[in-house]
Amino acid sequence: MGIDMPDVRDPVAVAQALIRCPSVTPADAGALDVLEGALKSLGFTCHRLPFSEDGTASIDNLYARLGDRAPHFCFAGHTDVVPVGDRGQWTVDPFAGVIENGSLYGRGAADMKSAIAAFVAAVARFGTPPGSISLLITGDEEGVAINGTKKMLDWLAARGETIDACVVGEPTNPRILGDMIKIGRRGSVNAEITVIGAEGHVAYPHLADNPIPRLLKIMTRLTDRRLDEGTEHFDRSNLEVTTVDVGNVATNVIPAAATGRVNIRFNDRHTGQSLVDWITSVCDSVGGAYELKTHISGEAFLTQPGHLSQLVVDAVKAVTGREPDLSTTGGTSDARFIKNACPVVEFGLIGATMHKVDERAAIADIEALTTIYQSILESFFARG
Repeated sequence: MGIDMPDVRDPVAVAQALIRCPSVTPADAGALDVLEGALKSLGFTCHRLPFSEDGTASIDNLYARLGDRAPHFCFAGHTDVVPVGDRGQWTVDPFAGVIENGSLYGRGAADMKSAIAAFVAAVARFGTPPGSISLLITGDEEGVAINGTKKMLDWLAARGETIDACVVGEPTNPRILGDMIKIGRRGSVNAEITVIGAEGHVAYPHLADNPIPRLLKIMTRLTDRRLDEGTEHFDRSNLEVTTVDVGNVATNVIPAAATGRVNIRFNDRHTGQSLVDWITSVCDSVGGAYELKTHISGEAFLTQPGHLSQLVVDAVKAVTGREPDLSTTGGTSDARFIKNACPVVEFGLIGATMHKVDERAAIADIEALTTIYQSILESFFARG
């Protein structure tokens, strides 16, 4: 492949090689070549899985498996990253993989190329499993998430492959390594409401139909409702108005339409469809013509505390001395797709600098995460 392969037992070297590939969604920029080369050297069978769909960019993905027997442990993640923003604000080249002051800098250092590298190194140190280890790596997590993990899971199901447990390497820790494990995520639904009126002169309102008051009534009724009080493992659901737009530059014209958008992050007391139905009923109750567009990007889910979460908790405690919180906070992740295939939890590095200028991960944390992942593998296969 014409790429210098890093030492697979050195997670920092592997992370540097990945960071040096500017894989801003939807580009791969060689990141999966680096990973595939590293995994093939460990005996993995690798499958490149490009997927595309009309209206979306073609995405390259990688599924790699070592072994062909149960039990089957999977590590899931993504090599795509968000744009760097204003390069002038970075103190280093965001795609150089620079090490300064004990930290590895670069886009993807925290989210989540270093975690992928840590898992590769953990497998190299662990050796051949008495079962199977796989990596499910997409290039579409930071994008629209259409041509990545979901389609890879469909591909696995069509082949008859099953996964017994999965850890996603998202940066779950808010402050310090060992703070937090994610055992679920809230769901997310977006709604765009366009109230239809009739344009006219402000001095002759009886000849027009102003859509703005109706839109404001709808938004008020949506925001006035407290959706729930939370559950044992989830914070309360929240609805946020993200924009209200009219686009009217004239001072003497009643506009023909007014549009507002909301996002709801919801817990397991709701489904995306139940919330869409509620929004529809609110719009109907206000009356008048309207158009409603909705998109459910993920349902709320929970992996009940048990065998898998305890494996991760024990490994974190053994390495860091900390007992992590079992949390469902934060945004969505590809775990929302994986939960349909097997139990899944998330654990990775510290997320404080992800998507920010000078994104970075402490070298000591990358090494500690490697040890944690190795401990998880040892315990998983010891228990079978």
